[in-house]
Formats: sequence, C-alpha cells, structure tokens
Amino acid sequence: MFKGFKEFLMRGNVIDLAVAVVMGTAFTAVVTSVTKGVVNPLLAVFGSTHELGLGVQLISSKPATFIAVGPIITAVVDFVMVAAVLYFVLMLPMKTIKNRFGTPKAAEPTEIELLTEIRDLLAERHEAVRAERSADREVEQAAKEDAKVR
Repeated sequence: MFKGFKEFLMRGNVIDLAVAVVMGTAFTAVVTSVTKGVVNPLLAVFGSTHELGLGVQLISSKPATFIAVGPIITAVVDFVMVAAVLYFVLMLPMKTIKNRFGTPKAAEPTEIELLTEIRDLLAERHEAVRAERSADREVEQAAKEDAKVR
C-alpha cells in the first residue's frame, strides 16, 4: 500500500506541481505587495480625489454604484507578473535543462515515410498473391495434362 503511494508521490509531475504551487503562492504575496505599493498609487493619480480610486460613479449620490476599475487593473498586473516570473524563472530553465540532459525521443516517422512503407508492403503482398496464383495455374495445368494422358 505504501509502495504504491510512494511511487505516486515520486512521479515527476506531482513533485513539479507541488513546487509550482508553493512557489506561485509565495511569489503571489510579493507581487501583491508590489502592486499595492507601486501600481495602486499610480492608478490613484488617474482617479478622483476621493477614496474609491480609479473607476466610474454611476449615480453621484450613491457610493454603492461605483464601478472600480483600479482593482481589476491591479489583478491583471498581478497575474501577468506572476505568470512571467513562473515562465522565465521555472519553465524556461527547466525546458532548457530537459532538452540538454533529457533522453531524446525516438523520431516519429513522417507521413511520407509511412506512406512509402505502406506502398512497399502492398507491393510485396501483391507479388506474393501473383506468385501464388501462378503456382495454382501451374498445378491446374499439370493436373489437366495428367488427366489427358490417362
């Protein structure tokens, strides 16, 4: 029971996924603090002077009708920063390492190679059938000649 569990945990995909989740979570905290400290104040420059920030007030007398655009932009910036760091720090180096030190895959045959192989097999089969029919005809001829002699 524990052997199967150990094999499951030692699979490359499970370990890679666990590392990615932990690193992504840790890095998200860093990115969030950067966007709150840098991006939000920059977005506030374009917003109005009240505390709601960058957005649109649908009805001026009701603060509940404020559509906040700033948090959406902040979330997009967060996502792009996390995705870029995960790609350039984790995925790209791992791909390079795997290409350099990984086992090469056997090259799959191209369409032309497959079609050539099929053609050759059909030609061999056709020749075998032709030879078999020729042998059958010879046997029939021999039987006819033998019957005539009797």
